[in-house]
Amino acid sequence: MRIIAGDWRGRPLTAVGKGDPRAHLRPTTDRVRESLFNMLGGGRFGDPFDGARVLDLFAGTGALGLEALSRGAAHCTFVDDGRKALSLLRGNIRLLDCADRTRVITRDATRLPDTDTPCDLVFLDPPYGKHLGDKALTAARAAGWIAPGALVVWEESTPQEAPTGFAPLDQRRYGDTHATVLRAD
Repeated sequence: MRIIAGDWRGRPLTAVGKGDPRAHLRPTTDRVRESLFNMLGGGRFGDPFDGARVLDLFAGTGALGLEALSRGAAHCTFVDDGRKALSLLRGNIRLLDCADRTRVITRDATRLPDTDTPCDLVFLDPPYGKHLGDKALTAARAAGWIAPGALVVWEESTPQEAPTGFAPLDQRRYGDTHATVLRAD
């Protein structure tokens, strides 16, 4: 795994090894991440990275949020509660020397603390087939994490319906990954 573009282009990330199948650690591949970020940065959604505050739910290795930071996001909050994921995430933050632009919340992504600093860009990559995405999005919105007009990128094994309070913008399929792009009302 590596950073695809931006300031840290080509920089390798911590090796995942076999990951943690019990914890459903399934990092977004470089190819899927590149396609997602090309779609997001292609002008249709403006420039979603420039100065953005990012929320990376079910962050795993942090590759999505770190890619956004590399492309110009101002800050990223990573949320995960898996031991292996948190170890890899913290290792990646150290590798890229970006701790000053990040916050790691060690918590279930469906039970977020309240915030008064909402995010403009949200990555949602829950364990496939566990129906946790809706719960996490609802929790994030209720706790003040999602700014009005925020862009949400939701990865799952099937296309996802837009929950109440979100408008569908796009859906793409990359192998066994379906990416649903939403806009918060």
